[in-house]
Amino acid sequence: MPGGEVWDHLTGDLSLPTLRRHYAAGTLTPAELVRSIYRRIAASGRDTAWITIADETAALCRAEALPRQARPGDLPLYGVPFAVKDNIDVAGLPTTAACPAFRYMPETSAPAVTGLIAAGAICIGKTNLDQFATGLCGVRSPYGAVPSLFNADYPAGGSSSGSAVVVGAGLVSFALGTDTGGSGRIPAGYNNVVGIKPTLGLVSLRGVVPNCRSLDTVSVFALTCADGADVLRVIAGFDPDDPFSRAPPPGFGRKPPMAATRFGVPAKADLAYFGDTEAAALFQAAIGRLGDIGGSVEEIDFAPFLEAGRLMFEGAWVAERAVGIGGFLSAHPEAVLPVTRGILETAQRWRATDAFAQLHRLRSLQRMIARDVWSRIDALVVPTAATAWSTAEHDHDPIERNNGNGRYSYFVNLLDLAALAVPNGFLPTNGVAMGVTFIAPAWQDGLLSALGGRYHATLGVPPGLAGQSHGRVAEPCITVPELC
Repeated sequence: MPGGEVWDHLTGDLSLPTLRRHYAAGTLTPAELVRSIYRRIAASGRDTAWITIADETAALCRAEALPRQARPGDLPLYGVPFAVKDNIDVAGLPTTAACPAFRYMPETSAPAVTGLIAAGAICIGKTNLDQFATGLCGVRSPYGAVPSLFNADYPAGGSSSGSAVVVGAGLVSFALGTDTGGSGRIPAGYNNVVGIKPTLGLVSLRGVVPNCRSLDTVSVFALTCADGADVLRVIAGFDPDDPFSRAPPPGFGRKPPMAATRFGVPAKADLAYFGDTEAAALFQAAIGRLGDIGGSVEEIDFAPFLEAGRLMFEGAWVAERAVGIGGFLSAHPEAVLPVTRGILETAQRWRATDAFAQLHRLRSLQRMIARDVWSRIDALVVPTAATAWSTAEHDHDPIERNNGNGRYSYFVNLLDLAALAVPNGFLPTNGVAMGVTFIAPAWQDGLLSALGGRYHATLGVPPGLAGQSHGRVAEPCITVPELC
């Protein structure tokens, strides 16, 4: 159709303001966009970012019905294409959690997905992940490793690897992921998109295959902080049928005041890049930009955060991971990847006394950080990941490399913090994208969105593949029709 052709070759930006502008002007229809999206997916070739792509006819029916049901301005996500990590239920599409033997067909969608569809969004498919969301690398899937958008020798990061890639590749406007120890942030950084890790309990966990239930949250990948905030507003809300859901405090959601922000950064002695001087330079440049967005910078003692983070995989919380799928693992051990099975089987080493001792220590760390850190700063700023290891390096040493990815992310949910990852440029030698993460106490999601948006604008690098001209990069491993 004419509108679809124009979309592919002239105005391929999938950001929410662009779609809204075209829908309102009548220069694009949801059906034209959906046809364009499926052409893009077909042009990308064999793409391990997807596990299941929704039937095109069904997606078109949904798109064609929208104009009969509402006008573009009536629904916040009218005609917006999105994807869903394949550990979140979408009615009519299988849920696998990247384990074919675990596959089931849900009768109902997760509340987050239901809310998006009610808001006018169109689901395009389910995305690949590290099996059972256990990993931060993007290589632990029988459906194939998901490569970085910018260098096929490097992984996309995980566990929400496919969700970050399909957003960055311009195949959808946004995608849902999950985040327990960084899965909604690490792949955002490596693929030059925004990753929102909401306050725990802000988004319902019903219809989500559990990883570590008390620390899990649905996350959002988007092209901009503003787009991600719009999506989060749709899916957020107290769910009385989810025992981990929490009602936001009074005043949550109001626009935060834009006074000067007190930023904290780890003391130089606590920063580690595993020998990557280019990553170190990127983060030092990020610290320099904080003043440009209206803030002061103070070094803080990062040791308590690191100690909390070590509890994620060196503590009894691994046992909680086994609670969610322990029965399946016992019945079908051969169906689980060896590295994933090995991690989950360590649950047996922990006793109840260990769990309580570590929980008590975590509470002490929370109190210490509240007293010594959050009393002095408004937001903590850290690298999203310390460096980028190649897929071969992850294969050679899967546990240590994965834990290295989590150095600046593992502690966030354990300490009940909110976080938002934004782009921060590219590594000059290998071209992989890197990110910076803003972190604040629970319920400060709006503050993080505002800070992240200002930072992203100051950086001046377009999101996703469109940003590749701003760094020395290898040939992109996913190609799509011209995006701009």
